[in-house]
Amino acid sequence: MRTTLILRDDLVEEARRLTNIREKTALIHQGLEALIEKFARARLRLLGGTERRLRPIPRRKES
Repeated sequence: MRTTLILRDDLVEEARRLTNIREKTALIHQGLEALIEKFARARLRLLGGTERRLRPIPRRKES
């Protein structure tokens, strides 16, 4: 999808500096993915279970 955006230069430069992503499209994609992930985590946290007898769930990767 093509769209025109008006972005604050200081935000773009700060994001580029922090991520080392130079291409604007990639920078926007990364930002949108991070925003979606953040809100998905928040929604999941709100669903928080209350099962007291639940055994710890094994993880595939160590965090």
